[in-house]
Parts: sequence; C-alpha cells; structure tokens
Amino acid sequence: MEAETSSSVNEQPTIKYRGIKAMPYILGNETFEKLGAMGTASNLFVFLMQFFNLKHITAIKVMSVFGGTANFASLIGAFLSDTYFGRYKTIGFASICSVLGMTMLTLTTIIDKLHPPSCQMGGVATCVGPSPMQLTFLFASFGFLIIGAGGIRPCNLAFGADQFNPNTEAGKRGVSSFINWYNFTFTLALMVSVTLLVHIQSNVSWSIGLGIPTCLMLVSIIIFFMGSRIYVKVKPEGSPLTSVAQVLVAAIRNRRLKLPVDDAHLRLFNYVPCNSIVLTLPYTEHLRFLNKAAILTSEDQINIDGSPANPWKLCSIQTVEEVKCVMRVLPIWASAILYHVAINQQASFGVLQALQADRHVRNGGYEIPSASFAVFQMISLTIWIPIYDRIVVPLLRKLTGREGGLTLLQRMGAGLFLTTMALLVSATVEEYRKNLAPTNTNGSAISSMSAFWLVPQLAITGLAEGFNSVGQMEFYYQQLPENMRSVAGAFYFCGMATASFVDGLLVSLVHEKTKGGSGDWLAEDLNKGKLEYYYYLIAMLGALNFGYFLVCAYWYRYKGDGETNVQLRTQESRSDKDFF
Repeated sequence: MEAETSSSVNEQPTIKYRGIKAMPYILGNETFEKLGAMGTASNLFVFLMQFFNLKHITAIKVMSVFGGTANFASLIGAFLSDTYFGRYKTIGFASICSVLGMTMLTLTTIIDKLHPPSCQMGGVATCVGPSPMQLTFLFASFGFLIIGAGGIRPCNLAFGADQFNPNTEAGKRGVSSFINWYNFTFTLALMVSVTLLVHIQSNVSWSIGLGIPTCLMLVSIIIFFMGSRIYVKVKPEGSPLTSVAQVLVAAIRNRRLKLPVDDAHLRLFNYVPCNSIVLTLPYTEHLRFLNKAAILTSEDQINIDGSPANPWKLCSIQTVEEVKCVMRVLPIWASAILYHVAINQQASFGVLQALQADRHVRNGGYEIPSASFAVFQMISLTIWIPIYDRIVVPLLRKLTGREGGLTLLQRMGAGLFLTTMALLVSATVEEYRKNLAPTNTNGSAISSMSAFWLVPQLAITGLAEGFNSVGQMEFYYQQLPENMRSVAGAFYFCGMATASFVDGLLVSLVHEKTKGGSGDWLAEDLNKGKLEYYYYLIAMLGALNFGYFLVCAYWYRYKGDGETNVQLRTQESRSDKDFF
C-alpha cells in the first residue's frame, strides 16, 4: 500500500503499516519462490551432464558462469531497485522473468528438438552433444533465471521488513520474527529441493521434476500480487552506491589541492542531514586522499539547507568517512572469495564423487541421488547454529568477556580454517574411493566405497558456513554505513559471484595443464584422474588465504574508530588486535 498523505503539503506522509496482515502473502510468496528456484538449481549440474550430455569439466564451467553472473546481477538489481523502480516492482518483474526461465528450461525436457538424444550404452564417448540451437535455447532460459535472481535476491528480505514500522517496539519485534520465518522457509525449501525434488528429477522424470518448481514459482507470483493492496511500497530514493562514486570523483577532481595541516576535521566541509539515519562518524587520517573530496573552494556552491550543490565536486567529510567504511571492508571481502571457492567444490566435485560411489542405503536398496547428499551439509549447519547460540556463546562469553563470545572476524577466520580442513578430508576420502574402484573397465566405474563416507567433508563444510557465512553477513551489516545496509547482501553475493568465476578459471587451467603427461587431474572418469591433487591445491590456496585474512583482521579498524575521537574505540576493536 502506498504511503497515504494528508491534505496539507507541509505534513509528512502517513504510512499504514499492515505488518502481520501482509505476512501470509509475503511468506507464502517466499516459500513457493524458494521451492521453485532451489528445486531448479539444486540438481542443475547433474542435469547438464546427464540430460544435455555435457562433460563434467564443461558443466562446471557453465555452472560457474551461470552462478557468478546471477550473483553479480544482485548488485545491479539492488541499484535499480533503490534508484528507479522500488522493491515491489523489482520483485514482481524479476519473478515473472524467473517463471519464464523455468518454463523454457522445462520445455527442453519435453520437446525432443530442444535437447540431444540420450547416450547409448557404451560410455560417454558415444554421447552426442547439444547442437548450437539447443544450447542457445538453454542459455536463453539461464538468462531469464539470472534476471530473476538479480531482482529477487537483494529485495525480498528488505521488502518484508518494509511492512513493519521501524520506530515502534512492535514493528521491531515483527521484523525480527519475519527474519526468523524467512530463514526457516529458506532452509525448508533447500531441504525439500535436495531430497524430494531431486529424487523426482533423478529417478522419475526430468520433465516432472522441473515442471513442479515451475508451477510452484507461478503460485508464488499469484500469492505475491494478491497482497498488492495492503503492501507498503517504499519509493526509490537513490542508491547509496552513488555516494561512493561521488566521493571518488570529487577526490580525483581535487587531487591537486592540499589538505589542511592543523585541525583538518574542523576545516573540511561537513554536512549531515537533520533526518539522517547514519551514525555520525569521527574524522580519520587513513585513506587521506579521499579527504580531498571535502575540501571547500571558492567555486563550490552550497544549497540553502547546507548541502553541496554539486556532490560530484564537493562531498561532506561524513560522506567521505562512510565511503572509507566500504574501502576498509574490501580487503576482508576479498578473503571470502577463496572461501566460497572451497565451498563450491562440494556442489561440483563432491557430486561427482557421489556419482562414482555406492549410493545405496542397503545392499541393492534405494539409491540416493548424488545431489541429495548436500542435505548433510545443511543438517550440519542447522544443528550447529542453535548449539553455538545457546551453548558455545555463553561459554565463550565467560572466557573472553565479549557479548558475542567471539568477534565477527574470529568467527570468519574459524570458517576459513574449517574449509581448508574439509578439503583435506575430501582429498583423503577421494583416495580411499579410488582404491576401492574396479580397474580396467570401460566408462566410469562405480567404487564399492559407500557414498556416506562423503558425510564428514559435507558436515565440516556446513560448520564452516555456520562460522563464516553467518559471520560474514553480520559483518557487512554492522560495518557498512546504515544507509548501505540494502547492499550488504549484495556484497555477500558479489563474493560468491567472483568465486564462481575464479572456480571456473582454476578448473580450466588445471584441466589444460594436467591433461597430458602423467594424467589429467580432472579426468572425465574420476577413477583415472587425480581429483585429490586438485583438492590439495585448493587447500593450499585456502591456507595462504587464511594467512592473508589474519593480516587483514589484525589491521582492520572498526567503524567509528577514529583518531580524533578516541573514546569511540569499541572493546571489539581493541580485542581484535589480540586476534592471534
């Protein structure tokens, strides 16, 4: 529902927050949207290999580009939503694009001309790959899915929070309750997707298995628009990312000007809007070049309210300090790239390991789909979060004296360490799997090793996510300025996006450099490859990345920790100098 305004133009618009009344529509939309999206994406890697006859190296490259582009699109979606369209229109348009993409993907399984013929008996070498026309149609469906993800991911959580009054206790409790239900529906959708929907896709029919998520996505759109009359639809007010560009441009324009030597924080231009929600930040000397954006010259014009007439030429020192917050976060963000690369291995090569292992529950019993083993990673994460919150944190609080037990950077560091451990376990399990695999066979032979040996590496990966992924999101939310919280999630997704491209590049390089001589590390048949060497390589890169993170964590300065206002130093900031 749009903000209702009174008859007087001087009065502020009055917004009717429907809160709980809007939740059935929003949570219903969230549940069916996640079931649709996750039901399509959770088994897509196997779909490309088994239905489109792509080799696993090619499938990994396609998934890397698809995942990376979809995650980067969330940053564009956040910008367009904040600047032009608003969250309601962005979610509506993106949802329609998603259902179009899912429909096209489902059609590839129904219409024979849109997919290659099934592989005949005799191995992968006899398979006919997809034609250019079939790949074009497939990639077009991916394009619609990318547009949908780019609009939905950065907006759905914020749109739900918009329905509650942030200035009342009831509204704050409502937001907290909504976030809890949002996380519950997300976990539920993942569980159903990697179990029931993956089972239907792998053992019943790809057409039915992809058609169900498409129908669920269509239901989510209907539910979403049913609540249109009662929604609070916040109008776009401009993207906070624009201020980052303005500070950089203004600093470059003023690069030849000299900064004041004495009392610089008092002599630089400063303006804070009276209705600003952003914490007033103390002046800092680091990244001094950016301070030049706040040098006031005789050519600069000031509006009646005190704001600069041309923010691309002059910025307030407050805006400069906000941009410095973003700059300080970037080195920590960079450390998350190899973290996500390590996590991605379980969704690609972990699935391949399961495909060439014994997946039967009992001898000759039900065979678990390879993609369904990801549920153990989710179970580990789901079990660990309440244990950490209710048991571990109180114990650590007594030992460290910190409210959260560990600082956010320490939690993230623990996650980085655990991903390296998960890769070492993955390499050990792969060696064991190959030792039990039959030799001198045509095609990809199945090892007698039970696929349940993959559970430890998946469980450790889930624990790593409980530390790093959760801590990473909270870190961005706390350390970015309050007016940039809408892009905090986009920061996380951009890390995942970069990791997807890095992952694809590593796979390509390793495959090209090792396919001759002593043998391809990433051979089509894992029994003839040396996947454990690739795991060791990623683990080594992860260990180096962990060292880089420790250095960044040691020198990181928390938001509000300034030279001119020493009393604002937080206990967490001081304690992180003892990170080691």
